[in-house]
Amino acid sequence: MIELPRYAAMLAVPGALPSDDDRWAYEVKFDGIRALAYVAGGLRLVSRNGNDITAAWPELAGLAPAAPPFVLDGEIVVFDAAGRPSFEALQPRIHQRGPAAIRTLAAAVPAIYMIFDLLHIGDRPLVDLTYEQRRELLDRISPHGPHWRVSPQLHGCGADVLTESRRLGLEGIVCKRLDSPYLPGRRNPAWIKVKNARDQEVVIVGWKPGAGRRTGHIGSLLMAVYDDTGKLTYIGNVGTGFTQVMLNDLRAKLQPLQRNTAPVDAPVVDVIWVEPELVGEVTFAEWTGDGRLRHPSWRGLRPDKTPREVTRTAPS
Repeated sequence: MIELPRYAAMLAVPGALPSDDDRWAYEVKFDGIRALAYVAGGLRLVSRNGNDITAAWPELAGLAPAAPPFVLDGEIVVFDAAGRPSFEALQPRIHQRGPAAIRTLAAAVPAIYMIFDLLHIGDRPLVDLTYEQRRELLDRISPHGPHWRVSPQLHGCGADVLTESRRLGLEGIVCKRLDSPYLPGRRNPAWIKVKNARDQEVVIVGWKPGAGRRTGHIGSLLMAVYDDTGKLTYIGNVGTGFTQVMLNDLRAKLQPLQRNTAPVDAPVVDVIWVEPELVGEVTFAEWTGDGRLRHPSWRGLRPDKTPREVTRTAPS
Protein backbone atom coordinates (compact mmCIF):
# COMPACT_ATOMS: atom_id res chain seq x y z
CA MET A 1 0.00 0.00 0.00
CA ILE A 2 1.28 3.50 -0.91
CA GLU A 3 2.23 5.50 2.18
CA LEU A 4 0.01 8.56 2.68
CA PRO A 5 0.56 11.33 5.25
CA ARG A 6 -1.27 10.82 8.53
CA TYR A 7 -3.95 13.35 9.44
CA ALA A 8 -5.98 14.00 12.58
CA ALA A 9 -9.68 14.79 12.35
CA MET A 10 -10.83 18.40 12.51
CA LEU A 11 -13.48 18.82 15.23
CA ALA A 12 -16.59 20.99 15.45
CA VAL A 13 -17.55 23.14 18.41
CA PRO A 14 -21.06 22.98 19.91
CA GLY A 15 -22.98 26.18 19.34
CA ALA A 16 -25.90 28.04 17.78
CA LEU A 17 -26.84 28.44 14.15
CA PRO A 18 -24.86 31.15 12.31
CA SER A 19 -26.78 34.22 11.18
CA ASP A 20 -25.00 34.71 7.83
CA ASP A 21 -26.34 31.71 5.87
CA ASP A 22 -24.63 32.71 2.62
CA ARG A 23 -21.18 32.02 4.15
CA TRP A 24 -22.05 28.52 5.36
CA ALA A 25 -23.04 25.09 4.14
CA TYR A 26 -24.90 22.52 6.23
CA GLU A 27 -24.54 18.77 6.58
CA VAL A 28 -26.45 16.14 8.53
CA LYS A 29 -24.77 15.23 11.82
CA PHE A 30 -24.55 11.45 11.56
CA ASP A 31 -24.80 9.38 14.71
CA GLY A 32 -21.85 7.04 14.20
CA ILE A 33 -18.10 6.54 14.53
CA ARG A 34 -15.77 9.14 13.04
CA ALA A 35 -13.03 7.66 10.86
CA LEU A 36 -10.44 8.82 8.37
CA ALA A 37 -10.06 6.57 5.31
CA TYR A 38 -6.66 6.14 3.67
CA VAL A 39 -7.23 4.77 0.19
CA ALA A 40 -4.11 3.63 -1.67
CA GLY A 41 -4.39 0.27 -3.41
CA GLY A 42 -6.34 -0.84 -0.35
CA LEU A 43 -8.21 0.71 2.54
CA ARG A 44 -7.07 1.68 6.04
CA LEU A 45 -9.60 3.13 8.49
CA VAL A 46 -8.32 5.11 11.47
CA SER A 47 -10.54 6.19 14.35
CA ARG A 48 -10.54 9.65 15.89
CA ASN A 49 -8.16 8.51 18.63
CA GLY A 50 -5.69 7.04 16.12
CA ASN A 51 -6.61 3.33 16.24
CA ASP A 52 -6.60 1.21 13.11
CA ILE A 53 -10.17 -0.14 12.86
CA THR A 54 -10.05 -1.49 9.31
CA ALA A 55 -10.61 -5.13 10.25
CA ALA A 56 -13.89 -4.34 12.04
CA TRP A 57 -15.56 -3.02 8.86
CA PRO A 58 -14.82 -5.44 5.99
CA GLU A 59 -17.84 -4.29 3.95
CA LEU A 60 -16.14 -0.92 3.42
CA ALA A 61 -13.10 -2.40 1.68
CA GLY A 62 -14.56 -1.94 -1.81
CA LEU A 63 -14.09 1.80 -1.44
CA ALA A 64 -10.49 1.47 -2.59
CA PRO A 65 -9.93 2.09 -6.35
CA ALA A 66 -6.73 1.41 -8.25
CA ALA A 67 -5.74 5.11 -8.39
CA PRO A 68 -5.21 7.82 -7.35
CA PRO A 69 -4.49 7.48 -3.62
CA PHE A 70 -6.51 9.80 -1.38
CA VAL A 71 -7.57 10.48 2.20
CA LEU A 72 -11.21 10.94 3.20
CA ASP A 73 -12.96 12.12 6.35
CA GLY A 74 -16.30 10.63 7.24
CA GLU A 75 -18.53 8.73 9.64
CA ILE A 76 -19.22 5.00 9.88
CA VAL A 77 -22.99 4.72 10.27
CA VAL A 78 -25.60 1.99 10.66
CA PHE A 79 -29.13 2.90 9.55
CA ASP A 80 -32.28 1.54 11.16
CA ALA A 81 -35.36 0.22 9.34
CA ALA A 82 -36.71 3.77 9.02
CA GLY A 83 -33.50 4.96 7.34
CA ARG A 84 -32.23 6.92 10.35
CA PRO A 85 -28.68 6.61 11.73
CA SER A 86 -28.82 4.34 14.79
CA PHE A 87 -26.00 4.49 17.32
CA GLU A 88 -27.67 1.63 19.23
CA ALA A 89 -27.54 -0.60 16.14
CA LEU A 90 -23.85 0.28 15.75
CA GLN A 91 -22.95 -0.75 19.32
CA PRO A 92 -22.66 -4.56 18.81
CA ARG A 93 -20.03 -3.98 16.14
CA ILE A 94 -17.79 -1.48 17.88
CA HIS A 95 -15.69 -3.86 19.98
CA GLN A 96 -15.78 -6.97 17.80
CA ARG A 97 -12.37 -8.40 16.94
CA GLY A 98 -13.13 -12.02 16.01
CA PRO A 99 -13.16 -12.45 12.21
CA ALA A 100 -16.13 -14.84 12.22
CA ALA A 101 -18.27 -12.55 14.40
CA ILE A 102 -17.29 -9.53 12.32
CA ARG A 103 -18.31 -11.27 9.08
CA THR A 104 -21.65 -12.31 10.60
CA LEU A 105 -22.42 -8.81 11.88
CA ALA A 106 -21.27 -7.16 8.66
CA ALA A 107 -23.85 -9.24 6.81
CA ALA A 108 -26.62 -8.71 9.39
CA VAL A 109 -25.92 -5.08 10.37
CA PRO A 110 -24.01 -3.56 7.43
CA ALA A 111 -22.41 -0.16 7.86
CA ILE A 112 -22.20 2.77 5.46
CA TYR A 113 -19.24 5.14 5.31
CA MET A 114 -20.71 8.64 4.94
CA ILE A 115 -17.97 10.79 3.39
CA PHE A 116 -17.91 14.54 4.01
CA ASP A 117 -14.38 15.73 3.24
CA LEU A 118 -11.35 15.11 1.02
CA LEU A 119 -7.98 15.81 2.69
CA HIS A 120 -5.41 14.51 0.24
CA ILE A 121 -5.25 13.23 -3.34
CA GLY A 122 -2.25 11.79 -5.18
CA ASP A 123 0.80 13.54 -3.76
CA ARG A 124 -1.11 16.74 -2.94
CA PRO A 125 -2.45 17.70 0.51
CA LEU A 126 -5.74 19.60 0.29
CA VAL A 127 -6.14 20.78 3.88
CA ASP A 128 -5.16 24.37 3.03
CA LEU A 129 -7.93 24.65 0.45
CA THR A 130 -11.29 26.04 1.49
CA TYR A 131 -14.11 23.73 2.50
CA GLU A 132 -15.96 24.77 -0.68
CA GLN A 133 -13.00 23.80 -2.88
CA ARG A 134 -12.49 20.46 -1.12
CA ARG A 135 -16.17 19.59 -1.50
CA GLU A 136 -16.05 20.39 -5.22
CA LEU A 137 -13.13 17.97 -5.62
CA LEU A 138 -14.91 15.35 -3.52
CA ASP A 139 -18.04 15.64 -5.65
CA ARG A 140 -15.88 15.25 -8.76
CA ILE A 141 -14.44 11.97 -7.42
CA SER A 142 -17.92 10.95 -6.17
CA PRO A 143 -17.03 7.68 -4.37
CA HIS A 144 -20.49 6.07 -4.28
CA GLY A 145 -21.13 2.37 -3.78
CA PRO A 146 -23.14 -0.18 -1.77
CA HIS A 147 -21.40 0.77 1.49
CA TRP A 148 -20.12 4.29 0.97
CA ARG A 149 -21.62 7.56 -0.19
CA VAL A 150 -20.96 11.30 -0.05
CA SER A 151 -22.91 13.15 2.63
CA PRO A 152 -25.30 15.69 1.06
CA GLN A 153 -24.26 19.31 1.30
CA LEU A 154 -27.18 21.64 2.08
CA HIS A 155 -27.45 25.38 1.48
CA GLY A 156 -30.02 28.01 2.34
CA CYS A 157 -31.57 28.83 5.70
CA GLY A 158 -29.85 26.99 8.54
CA ALA A 159 -32.96 27.20 10.71
CA ASP A 160 -34.98 25.39 8.04
CA VAL A 161 -32.31 22.71 7.68
CA LEU A 162 -32.25 22.16 11.45
CA THR A 163 -36.06 22.02 11.62
CA GLU A 164 -36.13 19.40 8.87
CA SER A 165 -33.46 17.34 10.63
CA ARG A 166 -35.62 17.41 13.76
CA ARG A 167 -38.70 16.33 11.81
CA LEU A 168 -36.76 13.40 10.37
CA GLY A 169 -35.58 12.32 13.82
CA LEU A 170 -31.92 13.09 13.12
CA GLU A 171 -29.30 14.06 15.70
CA GLY A 172 -28.74 17.54 14.29
CA ILE A 173 -26.60 19.34 11.72
CA VAL A 174 -23.03 20.55 11.26
CA CYS A 175 -22.53 24.10 9.95
CA LYS A 176 -19.32 24.60 7.95
CA ARG A 177 -17.80 27.90 6.80
CA LEU A 178 -17.36 27.82 3.03
CA ASP A 179 -14.00 29.61 3.26
CA SER A 180 -12.53 27.49 6.08
CA PRO A 181 -9.42 25.34 5.64
CA TYR A 182 -9.23 21.89 7.23
CA LEU A 183 -7.45 22.17 10.59
CA PRO A 184 -6.19 18.67 11.50
CA GLY A 185 -6.59 17.76 15.16
CA ARG A 186 -8.15 21.09 16.11
CA ARG A 187 -11.59 22.03 17.36
CA ASN A 188 -12.55 25.26 15.61
CA PRO A 189 -15.70 27.44 15.29
CA ALA A 190 -15.43 27.27 11.49
CA TRP A 191 -17.37 24.03 12.09
CA ILE A 192 -20.36 24.27 14.45
CA LYS A 193 -22.46 21.30 15.56
CA VAL A 194 -26.08 22.09 16.43
CA LYS A 195 -27.97 19.21 18.02
CA ASN A 196 -31.64 18.48 18.47
CA ALA A 197 -31.09 16.88 21.88
CA ARG A 198 -28.58 17.34 24.65
CA ASP A 199 -25.93 14.72 25.05
CA GLN A 200 -22.80 14.39 27.13
CA GLU A 201 -19.75 12.19 26.88
CA VAL A 202 -18.94 10.64 30.27
CA VAL A 203 -16.13 8.70 31.92
CA ILE A 204 -17.34 5.61 33.78
CA VAL A 205 -15.85 5.61 37.28
CA GLY A 206 -17.91 2.89 38.96
CA TRP A 207 -21.17 0.98 39.07
CA LYS A 208 -23.83 0.09 41.58
CA PRO A 209 -25.25 -3.46 41.66
CA GLY A 210 -28.83 -3.78 40.53
CA ALA A 211 -31.94 -5.04 42.28
CA GLY A 212 -35.09 -6.81 41.11
CA ARG A 213 -34.77 -7.73 37.44
CA ARG A 214 -31.17 -6.50 37.52
CA THR A 215 -30.04 -8.50 40.53
CA GLY A 216 -26.56 -9.78 39.73
CA HIS A 217 -26.13 -7.17 37.02
CA ILE A 218 -25.26 -3.47 36.76
CA GLY A 219 -27.95 -1.26 38.28
CA SER A 220 -26.44 2.09 37.34
CA LEU A 221 -23.15 3.59 36.20
CA LEU A 222 -21.36 6.41 38.00
CA MET A 223 -20.31 9.16 35.59
CA ALA A 224 -17.61 11.82 35.66
CA VAL A 225 -16.04 14.49 33.45
CA TYR A 226 -12.79 16.43 33.63
CA ASP A 227 -13.21 20.01 34.83
CA ASP A 228 -11.24 23.09 33.73
CA THR A 229 -8.41 22.26 36.15
CA GLY A 230 -8.02 18.71 34.83
CA LYS A 231 -9.71 17.13 37.85
CA LEU A 232 -12.11 14.22 37.36
CA THR A 233 -15.49 15.33 38.75
CA TYR A 234 -18.58 13.23 39.57
CA ILE A 235 -21.73 14.23 37.64
CA GLY A 236 -24.26 11.58 38.72
CA ASN A 237 -25.54 8.09 37.90
CA VAL A 238 -27.28 6.68 34.85
CA GLY A 239 -29.58 3.68 35.20
CA THR A 240 -31.81 3.81 32.11
CA GLY A 241 -31.37 3.27 28.37
CA PHE A 242 -29.59 -0.08 28.66
CA THR A 243 -30.41 -3.25 26.77
CA GLN A 244 -29.46 -6.58 28.30
CA VAL A 245 -26.76 -6.98 25.67
CA MET A 246 -25.31 -3.61 26.67
CA LEU A 247 -25.35 -4.54 30.37
CA ASN A 248 -23.56 -7.84 29.70
CA ASP A 249 -20.97 -6.10 27.55
CA LEU A 250 -20.38 -3.38 30.14
CA ARG A 251 -20.01 -5.91 32.95
CA ALA A 252 -17.37 -7.83 30.96
CA LYS A 253 -15.42 -4.64 30.18
CA LEU A 254 -15.62 -3.18 33.70
CA GLN A 255 -14.75 -6.35 35.60
CA PRO A 256 -10.98 -6.19 34.92
CA LEU A 257 -10.93 -2.44 35.70
CA GLN A 258 -12.08 -2.77 39.34
CA ARG A 259 -10.13 -0.86 42.00
CA ASN A 260 -10.41 -0.48 45.78
CA THR A 261 -10.46 3.32 45.98
CA ALA A 262 -12.75 5.94 44.46
CA PRO A 263 -11.27 7.88 41.51
CA VAL A 264 -13.65 10.79 42.29
CA ASP A 265 -15.29 12.43 45.28
CA ALA A 266 -18.89 11.17 45.20
CA PRO A 267 -21.61 11.04 47.89
CA VAL A 268 -22.53 7.42 47.15
CA VAL A 269 -22.13 4.06 48.90
CA ASP A 270 -22.14 0.40 47.85
CA VAL A 271 -20.19 1.20 44.72
CA ILE A 272 -17.82 -1.01 42.75
CA TRP A 273 -15.18 1.48 41.63
CA VAL A 274 -13.28 1.11 38.37
CA GLU A 275 -10.31 2.71 36.68
CA PRO A 276 -11.57 5.72 34.64
CA GLU A 277 -10.76 4.25 31.24
CA LEU A 278 -14.09 3.70 29.46
CA VAL A 279 -15.97 6.55 27.77
CA GLY A 280 -19.70 6.49 27.07
CA GLU A 281 -22.42 8.87 26.00
CA VAL A 282 -25.78 9.80 27.54
CA THR A 283 -28.68 12.06 26.67
CA PHE A 284 -30.05 14.25 29.46
CA ALA A 285 -32.60 16.93 30.31
CA GLU A 286 -30.39 19.60 31.91
CA TRP A 287 -27.50 20.37 34.25
CA THR A 288 -28.55 20.88 37.86
CA GLY A 289 -27.21 23.66 40.05
CA ASP A 290 -24.86 21.27 41.83
CA GLY A 291 -23.30 20.00 38.60
CA ARG A 292 -25.27 16.80 38.07
CA LEU A 293 -27.07 15.51 34.98
CA ARG A 294 -30.85 15.45 35.31
CA HIS A 295 -32.65 12.42 33.78
CA PRO A 296 -29.66 10.92 31.94
CA SER A 297 -30.23 7.96 29.62
CA TRP A 298 -27.47 5.70 28.33
CA ARG A 299 -26.68 5.72 24.60
CA GLY A 300 -23.59 3.56 24.37
CA LEU A 301 -19.82 3.31 24.66
CA ARG A 302 -17.57 5.68 22.71
CA PRO A 303 -14.33 3.81 21.95
CA ASP A 304 -13.39 6.61 19.56
CA LYS A 305 -12.97 9.01 22.51
CA THR A 306 -10.31 9.08 25.23
CA PRO A 307 -11.16 9.89 28.87
CA ARG A 308 -9.08 13.09 28.89
CA GLU A 309 -11.20 14.48 26.06
CA VAL A 310 -14.36 14.28 28.18
CA THR A 311 -15.34 17.69 29.53
CA ARG A 312 -18.66 19.26 30.43
CA THR A 313 -20.88 20.49 27.60
CA ALA A 314 -22.18 24.05 27.70
CA PRO A 315 -24.98 24.42 30.27
CA SER A 316 -27.32 26.27 27.93
